[in-house]
Amino acid sequence: MRILFISFFTFFSSVCFGQFGTIKESLVIPSKILGKEVKYSIYLPHGYEETNGYFPVLYLLHGYTDDDTGWVQFGQVKPIADKTIASGEAPPTIIVMPDGGVSFYINSHDGKVLYEDFFIKEFIPYIESNYRIRKKKEFRAIAGLSMGGYGSLIFSLKYPDLFAAAAPLSAAVWTDEEILKVPDDRWDNFMGVFLQKGLRGTDRLNKHWYDNSPLKIVETAPLEKLKTVRFYIDCGDDDFLIKGNMALHAAMIDKGVPHEFRVRDGAHNWYYWRTALPEVLKFVGKSFTR
Repeated sequence: MRILFISFFTFFSSVCFGQFGTIKESLVIPSKILGKEVKYSIYLPHGYEETNGYFPVLYLLHGYTDDDTGWVQFGQVKPIADKTIASGEAPPTIIVMPDGGVSFYINSHDGKVLYEDFFIKEFIPYIESNYRIRKKKEFRAIAGLSMGGYGSLIFSLKYPDLFAAAAPLSAAVWTDEEILKVPDDRWDNFMGVFLQKGLRGTDRLNKHWYDNSPLKIVETAPLEKLKTVRFYIDCGDDDFLIKGNMALHAAMIDKGVPHEFRVRDGAHNWYYWRTALPEVLKFVGKSFTR
């Protein structure tokens, strides 16, 4: 009995108290493409500091007006990841959270802010050269909320050879009809910042829009490429972006793209995203294990 008690206590302690990851906030990478330093925060799971092992990676993108610390401060990424990994529901995973500003993670229409190029050509290579990360598609995933959900879709749909899984949460996805109905002042002060200010009516439905519309990319991209990415789409039933997410679900059904689609009780807020994060870690973790 004493031996059984000691064994149980050792296991319980390791799960509940011993397996803590570490967070490093607001580190910087110098970017030639953007012409400035870009901040990022990173979660290193328990075992990273103690071993010489290599780990899978999840790129976790923040929403509009947040920065690289959003998921750390408001999303509680560390305790959530610690608990999910310690319980065995997800494998030890490095989580990288870059500062995307208000770029929507794409190249701007005028070519002045090439965030997409930075992320693909500079950021991923930098991260995976400076940390012990397994540098294969099967060990790389991407997720994000709102603007970051949109970014996770853009990267996984445009570069399916890079990501094994994508988990957009409350993703900023709009139909063409919704774009046409956006009030002019909201367009110029919000959407025009990353698309193009001053556009009215059908002028908004230009090449830049369609090149960066998840719905259009799903429609036009090769099916066999899209099928190599595991998609997990989650949006609250009271979220103002639910229509676009439902349209994405329908577009993937029509195209024949396998995916998971969740509509849960909730709105566009951190409580919803915190409750989604454990499921994201479990979902992408299945892509990292065999």
